[in-house]
Amino acid sequence: MLNVYAAIATLTSFVEGRLNRDEKGATAVEYGLMVGLIAAVIITTVTTLGGQLDGLFQEITTALTPAG
Repeated sequence: MLNVYAAIATLTSFVEGRLNRDEKGATAVEYGLMVGLIAAVIITTVTTLGGQLDGLFQEITTALTPAG
């Protein structure tokens, strides 16, 4: 149990040390890069799956039309 406490204390001090540094500019750039990467992944996913989803919904609509 002591090892778990030591690991948590070490992790906490490491995080606090990272947060106390004056790297606001670097952090803003990192967040900007992450947001850009996330946006690129979302756009690529929507573009790739958009046609497939449209086809799937068309099949569902066609299958449900005679029932209604």
